[in-house]
Amino acid sequence: MKKFKIIPIFVPHRGCPHRCAFCDQRQITGSAADMTAEKAGERIDRALAALDAERYHIEVAFYGGSFTAIDRESQDALLNAALERKKRGEVHGIRLSTRPDYIDRAILDNLKDKGVTEIELGAQSMCDDVLECNGRGHTARQTATAAALIRRYGFTLGLQMMVGLMGDTEEKSLYTARKIAELSPDFVRVYPTLVLRHTALYDAYVRGAYTPLTVARAVEVCASVLRIFNPRGIRVIRLGLLLSGSEARENFVAGPYHPRFRELAEQRAAELAAGQVE
Repeated sequence: MKKFKIIPIFVPHRGCPHRCAFCDQRQITGSAADMTAEKAGERIDRALAALDAERYHIEVAFYGGSFTAIDRESQDALLNAALERKKRGEVHGIRLSTRPDYIDRAILDNLKDKGVTEIELGAQSMCDDVLECNGRGHTARQTATAAALIRRYGFTLGLQMMVGLMGDTEEKSLYTARKIAELSPDFVRVYPTLVLRHTALYDAYVRGAYTPLTVARAVEVCASVLRIFNPRGIRVIRLGLLLSGSEARENFVAGPYHPRFRELAEQRAAELAAGQVE
């Protein structure tokens, strides 16, 4: 079986119509430079040159921002950089992340034509009051509608959720996990909310209007989330936020960051499943 390899292309805030309370993707990704089709092609080729294509299943992933909110010409230029390599057999899949309110049939038709195989939606919460409080600019119903349409088109579907957002509670996080599970994603990512400088969440934290979860509390919540996804066979491919790059680490202020967060949550989930509840 071939090993799996992702070639990441970061497009921070490109196309994003909102600045969510928690988000500064330039810090999270460690990449502030604007991405062009030429740069994307160069990055893909450099990565391919270091790989043995016979040993790897290789996918290009466009991360950050809201890809399908970018103007169509720019979308197509970036996707064509990956599609050209896919047609040559050097790349086997193309994935991207976007917002639920920037998915419709015309968009999905174009993504099919451009060789996209996987779409990841930033749902974050399935509670409208939490979405509004954090400036998401879309509703839970839009997430459900977009997810159903993506599945109907035959794309691999991923969904992201966050715990500990402004206005969130443990009960709301578990409700979100259950509603996401009902959408039958192929995989999910679960992110505990962190406070980063230069965000609205940071301003609320400084004012005393927002208190982030502790590591211990976030572990408890995420362990319960795992117990919703795991029995349904929904893969949790990320649990905990990776602060990559010196700028991201320097701008982290507060919240449940731990380098072994996933390990802690999985251990706690196993304890709960075994009935070892304190």
